[in-house]
Amino acid sequence: MKLYIKYMVSLRCKLMVKQELERLGLHYTSIELGAIEIVETINDEQKVKLKRNLALSGLELLDDKKNILIDKIKNVIIEMVHYTDEVPKVNYSEYISEKLNYDYTYLSNLFSEVKGITIQHFIIKHKIERAKELILYDQLNLSEISYKLHYSSVAHLSTQFKKVTGHSPTFYKKLGKTRRGNLENL
Repeated sequence: MKLYIKYMVSLRCKLMVKQELERLGLHYTSIELGAIEIVETINDEQKVKLKRNLALSGLELLDDKKNILIDKIKNVIIEMVHYTDEVPKVNYSEYISEKLNYDYTYLSNLFSEVKGITIQHFIIKHKIERAKELILYDQLNLSEISYKLHYSSVAHLSTQFKKVTGHSPTFYKKLGKTRRGNLENL
C-alpha cells in the first residue's frame, strides 16, 4: 500500500517516518521523499494514529488525489534541484511530465490553481535557495554554481538571485563571510 506524506522533504523527515511506522508495527518496502510503500493494508485506527503522530512532527498524511499529485510535483522539483547533480537531458517541463506520467499542461494548471504560483516560479525559488546554500558553503565559484543549477550564464543566475532575494550573489557571499567571521570571534 502506498501512502503520501506532505512536507517530507529531507533525510531527517524520512527517519521520523521510519520511527512512526516502527512504533505502529508497520513494515515498509520503500521510503522516498513524499511517499512510503508499506507491506500491510493500514486499518482506520492505524491511519488515524499515523496521521496524528506525523502531524506532531510537522508532516501530513495526504488523502486527496489533487494534493497527492501537487506533493509529487513538489518532490520531483526538490529532488531535481537539491539532490541531483546530473543535468536533465530535457527541459524541466518534459522532465516533470515524464517523471509523473502526466501531461505538463495539466500539471502546470493544477499546480497554479492549488498553490497560487507557477511550477516555474516554484523551481526558481528552490534554485535560488540551493544557490544560497552553495554560496555559503564557499566551495564553488558563481560560474560553477550557475552550471550546477543549469543556468545559461552567471548573469542569468545573478538576475534571478537579485529578483528573489533583493541582493546580488556577491553581496550574499560577503554577508556569509561576515557572519562566519563573527561566529569565529565568539
